[in-house]
Amino acid sequence: MIGNFIADHIRGNNFEGFSKEIQQGIFLHREIDTYTDAHEVVRKSKRRLHKRYRHYDGVIIDIFYDYFLAKNWSNYSAIPLDIYTNSINNLFGEISEVLPVKSQKFIKYMIEYDILFNYNNKEGIAKVLNGMNARTKGKSQMNLAIEDLTNLEKEFEEDFTLFFKDLITHTNQKFKELM
Repeated sequence: MIGNFIADHIRGNNFEGFSKEIQQGIFLHREIDTYTDAHEVVRKSKRRLHKRYRHYDGVIIDIFYDYFLAKNWSNYSAIPLDIYTNSINNLFGEISEVLPVKSQKFIKYMIEYDILFNYNNKEGIAKVLNGMNARTKGKSQMNLAIEDLTNLEKEFEEDFTLFFKDLITHTNQKFKELM
C-alpha cells in the first residue's frame, strides 16, 4: 500500500532504499498506470473530454473514476469507506516523515480535507477539480469538469464499471507475479 501510494513521487529507479514490499507496491502502481492508459474503455472516457481539456483529460478521468470507486465502495470492499479511509489516514499520518517530501505534502492535504472519503460525493470531486485547476493557474479549466461529470455521469459510470472489473483481474494477476 505504501509503495503504491508514493509511486508517483518516485522518479525512475530511485527506490533502492525502500523495502522489498514497498518496491513491489511501486511496481504494481506503475503496472496499473500502464494498463489503465492503454485500456480501450478508459480511452473512450477520455475522448468524451479531450476537446475541452486536451491532455488534462486523463487526470480528470482518474478523478472521475476515483469518484465512482468511492461512490460504489460497498460493491468492492466489505470494509465501510469511512473506516477504510480513517485507517489509511492514520497509517500515512504515522509514517509520513519517512516518505518522499512530495508524498508528505500530499498526505497532509489528504488528511486535512479527508480527500479519500470525500471522493464519494460531487462536492468533494468539485473541490479536487478546483484545486487541480488552481495548480495549473486556470489553464486546465478542470474546475468545469464537474459539469461533464453531472451531464455524462451514467456513461462515465458504465465505463468505470467495465474497466474496473478488468483492472481487478489484471491487478490480481500482476500481484501474484510480483510475489
